[in-house]
Amino acid sequence: MFDQIAASLLSPPILFFALGALAALARSDLAVPETVAKGLSLYLMAAIGLKGGVEVSRIGIGGDLGIALLAGFVLSCAIPFAVAPVLRRFGRLDRINAGAIAAHYGSVSVVTFVTANQIYAGSGFAAAGFMVAVLAIMETPAILSGLLIARRGTGGKLFEPRLLHEVAFNGSVVLLLGSFAIGMLIGEQGYQPISPLFTAGFTGVLCLFLLDMGLIAVRRLMQTRALNLQLAVLGVIFPLANGAIGVAAGTLIGLDAASAAVLGVLAGSASYIAVPAAMRMSLPQADAGLYLAMSLGVTFPFNIIVGIPLFRWLAENLGGLT
Repeated sequence: MFDQIAASLLSPPILFFALGALAALARSDLAVPETVAKGLSLYLMAAIGLKGGVEVSRIGIGGDLGIALLAGFVLSCAIPFAVAPVLRRFGRLDRINAGAIAAHYGSVSVVTFVTANQIYAGSGFAAAGFMVAVLAIMETPAILSGLLIARRGTGGKLFEPRLLHEVAFNGSVVLLLGSFAIGMLIGEQGYQPISPLFTAGFTGVLCLFLLDMGLIAVRRLMQTRALNLQLAVLGVIFPLANGAIGVAAGTLIGLDAASAAVLGVLAGSASYIAVPAAMRMSLPQADAGLYLAMSLGVTFPFNIIVGIPLFRWLAENLGGLT
């Protein structure tokens, strides 16, 4: 496991993340313009969706896809209900903030998924292409679970039409599923003319995006005053526990070791893009600085540095027991 962590730390994307974190700690004026960062994000989601769809078109849709989708959906729905009581008792949060934070941990981080896929594939540990569809299906159920937790017993309206539209047509979900469908339709032959853009440049774009993430994560931690020691500890415990459950679930349903590891990465990650947007709309009274500090400032760096190699090690060892 320690060899895998060392190899992960020396990969170019992780080193660029570290560069961004160190620059933020040194209070450098280094910055990636917001429009550029958004463009990099769109590129990464389109590329991972396309490559996943092309891979599925090559191997066909089997039973593994359906059961993996079901496992991802159940995990996304259930994780907030496991996380919220811990946040209330150990973190001493009110119901609204506990529900908002729980939604983040039930949902997923696209960038953590992309980074894990790149690191795993680079060492010959490639997950099934259909895992991008699992990523997409796990983004939104947790939002509804978090709102149910936050609003239970308040007498208020649980789901608003505007929120349901926002959840169903979230930009990242539309792009991921849309590019995945395009990849399935065009197949390997149709992908070849555009592969220089979406394959050759992928790692370089990921490095620049993680540079920006390192800057943002550390600056968020330095700016927030709401994050206490108990919540910071939970920001590490949640990905460990949820990721282990995800790996175990993937192994039990018969996924290969790499796909089970990726399911662990998804279960152990925390959203910092889609869910914050939904929470700002539906739970404006929740502390945005708190849930962003936990998901982006604590859990994201932990998963990038430790979680990705740890979930691989766990998947390989659990796979040997089945």
